[in-house]
Amino acid sequence: MILAIDVFYEQNKAKIIGIFFNEWADEKFAQKIELFRHDIAEYEPGAFYKRELPCILDVLEQTNVANIQCIIVDGYVYLDDDKKLGLGGYLYDAINQKVPVIGVAKNHFANNTKYVIEVLRGESQKPLYVTAVGTDLEEAANNVRNMHGAFRFPTLLKELDNLTKQ
Repeated sequence: MILAIDVFYEQNKAKIIGIFFNEWADEKFAQKIELFRHDIAEYEPGAFYKRELPCILDVLEQTNVANIQCIIVDGYVYLDDDKKLGLGGYLYDAINQKVPVIGVAKNHFANNTKYVIEVLRGESQKPLYVTAVGTDLEEAANNVRNMHGAFRFPTLLKELDNLTKQ
């Protein structure tokens, strides 16, 4: 199964959603995990992972990681051409590099050209920025490109975003 995780923050609380789906082109998810966390770290510029990583690990504690073929996070695996770790890179290390991680970000980071692929979807002229670890970057970008939906954001990632904000 493929797992996509997103987190929504309100003050020091977080709503965490993980959705599982079987194939990259799936229109609907097969399973959902919804959790809440009340001890969220303060936002720290340049260290967003400190806030989000514990939330993602909470979801992973609710499932058998051995059954997951890939994890998608909202953000970057690498933040720059020197491979400075982003959320996805820290997650990969936290799970002992057992499952590939793909980062799908909405905004570009400066000095990040080597380890990111811009993915255009649908009619959009604004790309998604795909990074990956534990899997081939080209393959990861193609998987995101081929996800269900005619718009910039794949159907399941848009639904995930909406679920976290409900």
